[in-house]
Amino acid sequence: MGAAMVARLLGAGHSVTVYNRTPARASATGAAVAATSREAAAAADIVIASLADDAAVQAVYGSLIEGLRPGAVVLETSTIHPDTVRALAPQVGACSATLLDAPVSGSVPVVQKGQLTFMVGGPSEALDRARPVLECLAAQVYHLGPVGAGATMKLAVNAVVHALNQAIAESLVLVEKSGIDRELAYDVLASSAVAAPYVHYKREAFLHPESTPVAFALSLVAKDLALIDSLATSVGARMDQLTTNRRIVLEALSFGYADRDLSALADLLRTKPAQDNP
Repeated sequence: MGAAMVARLLGAGHSVTVYNRTPARASATGAAVAATSREAAAAADIVIASLADDAAVQAVYGSLIEGLRPGAVVLETSTIHPDTVRALAPQVGACSATLLDAPVSGSVPVVQKGQLTFMVGGPSEALDRARPVLECLAAQVYHLGPVGAGATMKLAVNAVVHALNQAIAESLVLVEKSGIDRELAYDVLASSAVAAPYVHYKREAFLHPESTPVAFALSLVAKDLALIDSLATSVGARMDQLTTNRRIVLEALSFGYADRDLSALADLLRTKPAQDNP
């Protein structure tokens, strides 16, 4: 996702400096490459962070904060716990910069079209300063409230994504085992009342998993579901579907699916016997 954002920004004429903990990934973007996150932050008035999890965010910000320019806006687009981004905001503020939690909804093809949805928490004045960059990447930018609101909304969106992914997997296996062709069945799903954008852009992953690149590894799905569970527990929200989805994803990890795309849950349902509920 981060690399696709870089390509989109470069294509729109923005000057971009990148840092990645894996240097080869930074070089592959075609942007100017910084040796550290501090160096990358020092080169920009708008800083975008896109990282795998809370631990990665906390590790990178130790250096990133040291390089922030006064008046800079940091767009934290990672899928992390609201408490993590709330803890970072005053650290960024101490550098006379502003943190916006600004996670996104969309796939790499959506980034390439500039049609992401941004869910933003933080001061509206900082959001206004960041809009020229956001509008290059996004079709919709929602300002949801204070810092932490964006992260909360992203977890709510991903709760639906993971539930929908599980439902597609179950439905495909049901019809296949009943004698209906998988591709024909997917055509029906994509033309039916359940034809969300996710159904369309995951088509190849479900129909041809052997030749479709991994877009969202199940290890990251497990991370998301743990964050959602933690948030739900803290606010007292009942989420029965989440409990089921988390159990099945953990089962997939136990069978060695950690690096496979979340659509591989269909393969799990096809080939592995059901495990007893814990």
